Amino acid sequence: MFPTTLLTTLLLVLSVAANPVLVDRSPVTLQLSRRLNLTSVHNLVRHDQARAKALKAKGTVKHDSRAVINEQVDNQAVTYIASVGVGSPATTYDLLIDTGSSNTWIGASKAYVKTSTSTQTSNKVSVTYGSGSFSGTEYTDQVALASGLVISKQSIGVASTASGFSGVDGILGIGPVDLTRGTLSPATTTLVPTVTDNLFSQGTISANEIGISFEPTMASEALNGELTWGGTDSSKFTGSITWVPITSTSPASLYWGINQSVRYGPSTTILSTTAGIVDTGESTFLPNANITRADCCLNIGTTLVLLATDGYNRYKSATGAVLDSATGLLRITSTQFSNLQSLFFTAGGTTFELTANAQLWPRSLNSDIGGTSGRIYLIVNDLGSNSGQGLDFINGYAFLERFYSVFDTTNKRVGLATSPFTTSTTN
Repeated sequence: MFPTTLLTTLLLVLSVAANPVLVDRSPVTLQLSRRLNLTSVHNLVRHDQARAKALKAKGTVKHDSRAVINEQVDNQAVTYIASVGVGSPATTYDLLIDTGSSNTWIGASKAYVKTSTSTQTSNKVSVTYGSGSFSGTEYTDQVALASGLVISKQSIGVASTASGFSGVDGILGIGPVDLTRGTLSPATTTLVPTVTDNLFSQGTISANEIGISFEPTMASEALNGELTWGGTDSSKFTGSITWVPITSTSPASLYWGINQSVRYGPSTTILSTTAGIVDTGESTFLPNANITRADCCLNIGTTLVLLATDGYNRYKSATGAVLDSATGLLRITSTQFSNLQSLFFTAGGTTFELTANAQLWPRSLNSDIGGTSGRIYLIVNDLGSNSGQGLDFINGYAFLERFYSVFDTTNKRVGLATSPFTTSTTN
């Protein structure tokens, strides 16, 4: 299950309280971990392509949460559970953290426990995702994400009906706040502050931004990154951060959308400058020594690098790759790998180099995706539609594990920087 929900993430600034009172608090860093859960050979590609389809469709309907995407539902490529405290005393709920939707809700499995901090509003709430939906009643309540990350009067949906969510209690939405428009009734034009918005407006974090770093890994389960809520971690990136403004092109503009061009090698154009999104991939947030609340958190997103079909075909031709029927990924020979050129992404006036090694699926994980040991698979795949439709690429987890990323709501921009893993030869 994946909501039309990789991601993506807070694109349009919420008009939070002017001049919020900020406390002197450093950014809070949570460790990240990846876990593969592929139960059929095509899950990885189908998961990403279906997510792309759902994101595009939801954006096209312009703020209407009722957009319905009929798609065969596979188990997620990566599964993670978030333990989030709601109420006082807190009841723990297992939630998915989603960068491509923005409502937080509970009740899919475990019933909502009302406490002294629970307040029912006059609104009903409903959201339809790519492979599920929920509807219920809006409450405000205290939400504890981690030690030091406690939100008062956070809007939450309490589900009376939910479909497509098995083994979890709901979603913690950290996507763009504008995606909450139309999710409440009768307050259909009301924007619902996300958890990150409220952390900022309540002075818990000093900046309305999130910094994320990943590390390439050869293991199916590994602590391989971190999320910094309220700032960045300078030890996780090299050089300076390039800031790229959110694109004005719809539907990418509703997410963490940027303008970018892609080329293969020194001169082969894959995609001319066009709009797409940065989608943070699926990752677990696990507590470090100073964090006691969040056992782990899902960030549902896109695992691969997806290119519009015409760009994907150019890439396939340039590399000489063939489509592997067992995995749905492109496959190359050892000789082709030795000749594989870098893929260059230019955004904000800076070019980011995805090396030949970075374009490979980790070979030790071939069996996890239904592949054959020793074969070489590529992480670049087909978005499922031609360019020119307003969302022509998704820089997913495979891209972001080589670069540091920052999602800045206040200034409506995405930050990218090289990292110690940009030129890693892990794969």
